[in-house]
Amino acid sequence: MRPFDYRLAEDTGSAGVPTDGTILAGGTNLVDLMKLGVLQPATLVDITSLPLDFVQEEPGGGLRIGATVRNSELAAHPAVRERFPVLSQALLAGASGQLRNLATTGGNLLQRTRCPYFQDVTKPCNKRRPGTGCPARDGDHRNLAVLGASPQCIATHPSDMAVALRALDARVQARTPNGQVDLGLDELLMLPGDHPEAETTLPAGSLITSVTVPALPPGCRSVYRKVRDRASYAFALVSVAAVVALDADGCIGQVRLAFGGVAPRPWRASAAERRLIGAPASAEAFRAAVRTELAAAEPLPRNAFKVSMLNELVVTVLAELTGTGAGGA
Repeated sequence: MRPFDYRLAEDTGSAGVPTDGTILAGGTNLVDLMKLGVLQPATLVDITSLPLDFVQEEPGGGLRIGATVRNSELAAHPAVRERFPVLSQALLAGASGQLRNLATTGGNLLQRTRCPYFQDVTKPCNKRRPGTGCPARDGDHRNLAVLGASPQCIATHPSDMAVALRALDARVQARTPNGQVDLGLDELLMLPGDHPEAETTLPAGSLITSVTVPALPPGCRSVYRKVRDRASYAFALVSVAAVVALDADGCIGQVRLAFGGVAPRPWRASAAERRLIGAPASAEAFRAAVRTELAAAEPLPRNAFKVSMLNELVVTVLAELTGTGAGGA
């Protein structure tokens, strides 16, 4: 590991990060990448002493979550478990107990991909070294993206928590060198396009301070479901965060869907949502909506299974939330 300077941030105003440095919170992803030689920051700015470890109740039933709240604490918080079970479930599915005790809200959102080519400094990678190529396209891409990727990069975003937050319409507050910003997740996290090395819209020296989650509309139920290779700690092959409410006629009145394990950022299934609003709660309607969303999928030979797997998972989740028993029909 390359030598680096260490600085303890004393307040949010002094937590600015130099262009050759990075923020240290839980370190569950950062330290691993430093050991692998993928990241070699000259300076680490430790923000764990900043007053960002809070979960505040907001007017109307929403929550404001500090950037350094540990994943284990957030998953167990009574307000999260009662009002936003999709978030608690995603956090519990996202890592081992030891990692949840260290990982933070802000760090979880900003964690880097687990693409094997990004993590191996002996291999080319456009995300790590722009212009060197993406060997994953012809190589090991089983766990990589089928939506939102580009010829330059097919890496997936690894966060479970972020998928739930995307379905909850959460917003991220950050202090940047240009002032405070308030961003939706699709405004914060970028698709790769021609520049996969640019993962967020935050300029250097920025600090995420909190995440706000608005209250859900009345009658909404939520759930997070994840398919993985083993029941213990593993990243998603596919996952779904869903929020649903039926109207008085038993049709879909409210719906939000976000997918994980299939795209470079949590994938909001807007096309499927539009197809579902006002539709009957039936397996036929669920499948038609998912087909509409996945029409944009561009799978490769070794990850094409994700399309059918995600289809079945969404149908099962929607059947569960609507009480229709439509899963597998």
